[in-house]
Amino acid sequence: MNEKALQVLEYHKIIQRLTELAGSEPGKALCRELVPSDDITEIRRMQRETSDAVSRIFRKGNISFSGAADMRGSLKRLEIGSSLNIEELLRICKLLEACLRVKNWSRPVNDTEEEDSLTVMFSELQPLTPVVNEIRRCIISEEEISDDASPGLRQVRRSMKITNDRIRTQLSALLTGGARTYLQDAVITQRNGRYCVPVKAEHRGQVPGMIHDQSSSGSTIFVEPMAVVKLNNDLRELELKEEKEIEAVLANLSTLVAKEAEHITNDILLMKELDFIFARAKLSHSYNGSEPVFNTEGRIRIRKGRHPLLDPKHVVPVDIRLGDDFTLLVISGPNTGGKTVSLKTVGLFTLMGQAGLHIPALDRSELSVFTEVFADIGDEQSIEQSLSTFSSHMTNIVSFWAHADEKSLVLFDELGAGTDPTEGAALAIAILSNLHRQGIRTIATTHYSELKVFALSTPGVENGCCEFNVETLRPTYRLLIGIPGKSNAFAISEKLGLPDYIIEEAKGQISQEDESFEDVIADLENSRLTIEKEREEVNRYKREIEELKQRLEHKEDRLESNRDAILQKAREEAQTILRDAKEYADETIRKYNKLGNAANSTREMEQERARLREKMSELDKKSGIKAAKKPKKELSGKDLRIGDSVRVLSMNLKGTVSTLPDARGNLFVQMGILRSQVNLKDLEKIADEATITGPSYRQSTGSGKIKMSKSFSVSTEINLLGKTTDEALVELDKYLDDAYLAHLPNVRVVHGKGTGALRKAVHQYLRRQKHVESYRLGEFGEGDAGVTIVTFKQ
Repeated sequence: MNEKALQVLEYHKIIQRLTELAGSEPGKALCRELVPSDDITEIRRMQRETSDAVSRIFRKGNISFSGAADMRGSLKRLEIGSSLNIEELLRICKLLEACLRVKNWSRPVNDTEEEDSLTVMFSELQPLTPVVNEIRRCIISEEEISDDASPGLRQVRRSMKITNDRIRTQLSALLTGGARTYLQDAVITQRNGRYCVPVKAEHRGQVPGMIHDQSSSGSTIFVEPMAVVKLNNDLRELELKEEKEIEAVLANLSTLVAKEAEHITNDILLMKELDFIFARAKLSHSYNGSEPVFNTEGRIRIRKGRHPLLDPKHVVPVDIRLGDDFTLLVISGPNTGGKTVSLKTVGLFTLMGQAGLHIPALDRSELSVFTEVFADIGDEQSIEQSLSTFSSHMTNIVSFWAHADEKSLVLFDELGAGTDPTEGAALAIAILSNLHRQGIRTIATTHYSELKVFALSTPGVENGCCEFNVETLRPTYRLLIGIPGKSNAFAISEKLGLPDYIIEEAKGQISQEDESFEDVIADLENSRLTIEKEREEVNRYKREIEELKQRLEHKEDRLESNRDAILQKAREEAQTILRDAKEYADETIRKYNKLGNAANSTREMEQERARLREKMSELDKKSGIKAAKKPKKELSGKDLRIGDSVRVLSMNLKGTVSTLPDARGNLFVQMGILRSQVNLKDLEKIADEATITGPSYRQSTGSGKIKMSKSFSVSTEINLLGKTTDEALVELDKYLDDAYLAHLPNVRVVHGKGTGALRKAVHQYLRRQKHVESYRLGEFGEGDAGVTIVTFKQ
């Protein structure tokens, strides 16, 4: 790609932004070296990598590659047997720690996370944790090696500490002894790495030792007392041993690193490449970019593209297309209307896309792969080179004219400007016609009406314009393809206050043909605005209808969902209440049946009756049933006689008065086989009718006149086939209670023949029942041995 186009289209500013986003120097170096490619396979690979990196950033947040230094030079020295210094070992340690940090960041958040183009690169990183731990164990900082780096170093430093302490003890004794008066200050200092004391110059002979220095005034000399000379010599020897031990430690660490040199080199290359990829992803994230779709057919479709170097809060997105119905686009319109920005947007997007960078446009925007991009944009006139505006443009065009082919993209800004309009327009038409015949994708901006006519009359060439609002004298920066633009010089001048007579005189200077052409453009513009307004209104109505439809559907779904939920809840509650009531009623009947045949069971039966009443009240509350009605007329003891027919309101049963009320209004009422104590407030007197009283009810009334609900639902046969013994006996127990209360004379129990186990269990159960008179196997026609006929007591 030619350097001229990169400079004119401001590609280097994009690279500068990209470089700032890289976290390591190797990554920044790759960013600075990034140039567009014309290999579509490489372009798609880089775009895929950038997209995958953006996806990872959205899922996990940003990642840092700081510390990933390029240490390949140090590793080269290891190959020839050299040792690394402390700083180099620490930089390698930081590199490996960065690898570990990046590798941990790349681990999947969950099992559903799919692999992408970066997975292999992350998996190949080798953090070499043992090497890192060993370096950190031995090296504390760039100035300090740990005492535990080696046993020899630990021993030497222990000896140095002891020697230091002995020297200080000797010197401290000197400072506090008789020599104190000979000293300038009672301090211990060092000169040339040896411990000394400051002695007054006039007393130098009083403190025997070696003189190492004197003060600038000469009044103080620094003497190493003879008592510590040997200790200082020992300390110096120990310092030399310490240096050797440190060199041995660094040599051991260098050997350890040299063994992993291949892995470390691979880590350097991977970290550099990953840093480069994630810098591209961060750049895409900064301007909300998307991956363009590349083709080799010369087709460009930019959807809502925004120039990346303009303020994102004010830039107006543009839709640009080229290469489908037309290969040449002529953009016209007023100055500062956005023509040059649209031109640069196409060129810069092409360069960015072919460099593997996302573009700030909507998804599914398309770009084509071009081998070259030629741009003649801007005024490069030069006094020194005797170049005018026109000459500079022509010089630039001539420089790339011989190199442009059908795989090139050519961009012209104000083609033919800077010279006589007639000649400039003719020259521009000739240049564009020649490029169009070669099939070269070209975009040109112009003010010449001749070029607008050329675009209207030539197949494969299309007009475009940058919209301008005459009322506000401001461009809207929208690019409209298919409509030629107006310069609007007269309208702008009139708005700015130029006298009308001058404008009218100016209009008289243009030909009738040119005026007609401008009128046609004005009519087209008015028609376009009208159509756009109508389309906008239609779209608004469509959106409103769609919103109303969605709200209505949502409301219907909500109502349907609520209705189903309410019905389901009601069914569940009703089922629960019925199940509880049925189970409690069955249990109560069994208890009454057992208590009715036992002596002195009246009190227990009454207690059971009270509990039954409480339970019924609870069920009424659960089911929302209103409380039982009060009697129509409150009864007194005088209103009742033995044998009167009454209704027990709490139980909704009819019965006969058995005893007269006592002082508290309690009396006994016979309800079928049930005799219960009730209060006058719970009774309602009814007209005499044939009621069921005592054990003689079977002779006076038929079963069809029985008023109890059981008689209407109990069958004369129970089928126990397919049930286990336990299940069958539970069901048989309940059935016989119901049949006995319904006053059935006999029933039929179907248990089948089989092994005879169920028949045997049924017969053993019937043998223990007090209300069973007799039982027998069925005869021929009744079911034979598979059926038992049970007769109840009368």
